[in-house]
Amino acid sequence: MAPKENHPKNGGKRSRPSVTEKEALDFHSEGRPGKLEIVPTKPMATQRDLSLAYSPGVAVPVKAIAADPAAAYDYTTRGNMVAVISNGTAILGLGNLGALASKPVMEGKSVLFKRFADVDSIDLEVDTENVDEFINCVRYLGPSFGGINLEDIKAPECFIIESRLRELMDIPVFHDDQHGTAIIAAAGLINALELTGRDLKTTKLVCNGAGAAAIACIELIKSMGFNPENIILCDTKGVIYQGRTEGMNQWKSAHAVKTDRRTLEEAMKGADVVFGLSQKGAFTEEMIRSMAERPIIFAMANPDPEITPEEVARIRDDAIMATGRSDYPNQVNNVLGFPYIFRGALDVRARQINDAMKIAAAEALASLAREDVPDDVAAAYQGIRPRFGPQYIIPVPFDPRLISAIPVAVAKAAIESGAARRVIGDLDAYGRELSARRDPIAATTQNIYAQVRRSPKRVVFAEAEEEQVMRAAVSFINQGLGTAILLGRDDVIRSTAERAGIELDRPGIEIVNARISNRVEAYIDYLYARLQREGYLQRDVQRLIHNDRNHFAACMVALGDADAMVTGTTRNYATALSDIRRCIDPKPGHKVIGVSIVVSRGRTVFVADTAVHDMPSAQDLADVACEAARLARRMGYEPRIAMLAYSTFGQPRGERSERVREAVAILDQRRVNFEYDGEMAADVALNAARMEQYPFNRLSGTANVLVMPAIHSASISTRMLEELGGSTLIGPLLVGLDKSVQITSMGAKDADIVNMAAIAAYNAGS
Repeated sequence: MAPKENHPKNGGKRSRPSVTEKEALDFHSEGRPGKLEIVPTKPMATQRDLSLAYSPGVAVPVKAIAADPAAAYDYTTRGNMVAVISNGTAILGLGNLGALASKPVMEGKSVLFKRFADVDSIDLEVDTENVDEFINCVRYLGPSFGGINLEDIKAPECFIIESRLRELMDIPVFHDDQHGTAIIAAAGLINALELTGRDLKTTKLVCNGAGAAAIACIELIKSMGFNPENIILCDTKGVIYQGRTEGMNQWKSAHAVKTDRRTLEEAMKGADVVFGLSQKGAFTEEMIRSMAERPIIFAMANPDPEITPEEVARIRDDAIMATGRSDYPNQVNNVLGFPYIFRGALDVRARQINDAMKIAAAEALASLAREDVPDDVAAAYQGIRPRFGPQYIIPVPFDPRLISAIPVAVAKAAIESGAARRVIGDLDAYGRELSARRDPIAATTQNIYAQVRRSPKRVVFAEAEEEQVMRAAVSFINQGLGTAILLGRDDVIRSTAERAGIELDRPGIEIVNARISNRVEAYIDYLYARLQREGYLQRDVQRLIHNDRNHFAACMVALGDADAMVTGTTRNYATALSDIRRCIDPKPGHKVIGVSIVVSRGRTVFVADTAVHDMPSAQDLADVACEAARLARRMGYEPRIAMLAYSTFGQPRGERSERVREAVAILDQRRVNFEYDGEMAADVALNAARMEQYPFNRLSGTANVLVMPAIHSASISTRMLEELGGSTLIGPLLVGLDKSVQITSMGAKDADIVNMAAIAAYNAGS
């Protein structure tokens, strides 16, 4: 059967639908129809707000932009806005169904821009198949957008449209069906060539399908250094060879080669690589069997590939496979590319997306697949952690590292190739800013990471026989945060690491076995001196040091053999804290407390005490406020503390609120150097309008530190916020000990452990 040209699309349609038609229609129709809405980024609550947003205030940026067009990036959404534009002539694998029918797809593309790269986007459906009309419609939209993403336009018109719009417009114009597929496929090819020991310049490749995606794939790999003579392009009529006239156009002719092969079957004999961008069944058993040893097969047609991985596995056992579907490994998924490519292009105000930027994106994707995989990626594989190899040559879409890896590479290439109008001086800082756009925790912790990098510390990972703890330790040293000391049995750690594919033999990692350490006797003497009058015999202490890693690690920190420690993955918080407090005292004049950090909708709020004091007295509450204020300052916030209760300034009265009022009086006597007031309800503390009803209150703005009246209210409220969504929780952070220790939650993921280790390192020596 003659192959039909097709290409992979975002997400990959499955032959076995994961949703019913009714579910899909309900999803798009329930609530507000569609998938997008516009939300103002500035307050619109008062007449003054309206005056600033529109007339007369808006005249000021208008004049500024008229004087300097580049100011539009400073005063409008242009620098973060992409238009997704289609005429619906090639919708998914459904064909030409018209502009209006393409709207759900274009809305979906806009949603993906926002979800994965925080790029604002709007869909525009242009109701014409006339190339000139389409071009004239789009070309005049340039002032509105920072980039144009063309989508679902059939070949060969898509080549003409993109080429002419790139000439006419001074912003990036990118046909994702072409270049997105090409970039992801090129990334997979880079890694497949490495795994099979092949060289780019000598590898022989066949591409079946000569539509938009196929032509783009061929052009990109040639730009990367692939020998043009080693590429054979095929279409529905067979090999595209020099001298062929039937079914030709200028884009096919550009890739015609001198060969006596005329059919796809002939072309694939001895081929190292085959790209399929055609249709189901295009690759036969004989074709696959005739390929070279360790063949690389990218069957990228959707909804069904040219041949399935199961079919290839029955034919030969040495192939590396990729498809366009999400239910197989190595999915060529455009969502790995376009959000991040535009993110980088927008941030340097690029004039275009050139070959250097595409190659940089492909190389960054390939490099990411070779790195150790974090817990978030393992979760996308139903808990199975992929490792670089034949089944994992392309990252998965929910890899949180994509946002900080791909845009940085694209921005760097744009700057170096001259496509950028804005130069980013510190690309490392830019990468951290990108992480913060999608990860609220990153925004809070990036300053901590920067400080620790300037003064790296030795941190003990007390539960190092756990796989996620090892991964956290490797990430800790890879990020330049210091030395990771893995505490545990050497043989167990190494065997677990080998099974998990974790490389531990690298600078910055030390393994310490408590049973054979030459510091054991010193730790026993130290701990026995502390516990001998608390009912512990020397043999009890010996067992603690030999058998309990929390006690051993805490003694390491107490005696200066390490700067900080992190624990908690395998036991509950209270137990871990009890272990540590046998070894480490509170800092003189300080109270040991737990402080959780809640990040929600751009706001960061410290909540105390969430871990230590069950029913604090008024004196305890005052101490908690002082400790929380110190922590907030250390993390770069000027504390405004609300002493919370269920009542506000005496209404309604109650016994528990009285303790809060007493705590405020104690703070008055201490003459502390931070803002505080109470008792007040949480809505008053956090809502400026409600706070205005109490003009006598002492806070200059809404509170950023909340002191809770009891541990149960603190724990319930923070956990509820985390589980209901919209809020991210860090901690509880352990504050007030004389040495730096942090306790994670049980079962914490590697990224959470790294954050706590970084905070422990940050607090070491403070």
